[in-house]
Amino acid sequence: MRKSEFLEVPLTEFGRARSGDGVDNKDMIKVLVAYAGKHGGTREIAEVVGEELRAAGFAVDVRDAGEVDSVTEYAAVVVGSALYYARWRPEAVRLLERNTEALRARPVWLFHSGPCGPGANLTRVSLPARVTLLAAAIDAGRTETFGGRLDPALAGGVLEKLMARGSRVGDFRDWDRIRAWARDIGRRVHSRVPI
Repeated sequence: MRKSEFLEVPLTEFGRARSGDGVDNKDMIKVLVAYAGKHGGTREIAEVVGEELRAAGFAVDVRDAGEVDSVTEYAAVVVGSALYYARWRPEAVRLLERNTEALRARPVWLFHSGPCGPGANLTRVSLPARVTLLAAAIDAGRTETFGGRLDPALAGGVLEKLMARGSRVGDFRDWDRIRAWARDIGRRVHSRVPI
């Protein structure tokens, strides 16, 4: 099924939530928010996206991309990765690779976080080449770039420690923008508007 057919598909064809006691929550559409990162900043973005989608009436699983084997139980999927040296984390790339066919049949949104310093939230970073090909294969919508967080106490390698000085240090995530993006996803899934 192509995304253009999303408007015509009854929601029963997509993921539905079931509570642990076996009760069918017929009005709860299941959404996966998967993330990959090293220091928790991207996970925190994913959690906020999940909160907004729950507030919009969805059953949401926020999970580490490395722990996701299948996306077939979800009606919509959001995948985010931290950017390190202009690369996505391998766990997020593997999730897209392993689930290409299933992702092609449902709406998918991608985001990455990482730009730090003045103007971080005005920066739009292109997808890495491999992820660009996967995004095209699954017909994902435009990727969002969110500012990142750089904490010198968490910097690992020599290059990271050098970067963790001066104007790049701090939390550059725009929570209002992240929440607005998540609410837009919720509206699109509820109204069945293709991305």
